[in-house]
Amino acid sequence: MESRVRFQAVGLPAAEEFTLRIMAAVAQKEASAISTRTRDALAAKKARGAQLGTPTNLTQAAREKSWVAMTHNAQANLNNRQATQLAALLRVTEATLRTIAAQLNQSGYRTRHGKAFHPMGVQRLLAKADS
Repeated sequence: MESRVRFQAVGLPAAEEFTLRIMAAVAQKEASAISTRTRDALAAKKARGAQLGTPTNLTQAAREKSWVAMTHNAQANLNNRQATQLAALLRVTEATLRTIAAQLNQSGYRTRHGKAFHPMGVQRLLAKADS
């Protein structure tokens, strides 16, 4: 299933349109090559005996093990621990969740995934600190 990219040359000079067409062709060829390499790598892994995409791997025990690991990672993360302490101190001053999130972001704190804090994330941090 091959898709073609069409350009509407809106006021582009012919040379720029030609360059865009070449770049699109190269990108399309690379996407096809990536797809082929991925299929080949998965076939090779399967040939080595690996089981791919099996719903039986998603047992309740596997879900619980994953939940425990995610919880541990979140609690052990230094950013979360420091942000939780600051959030708790700010909450004592009756600051809103939105204000606390803004303060954490302004102070350079990030979630363990490197994202900015939002009020719901602050609420979760504070709930885990209370428990």
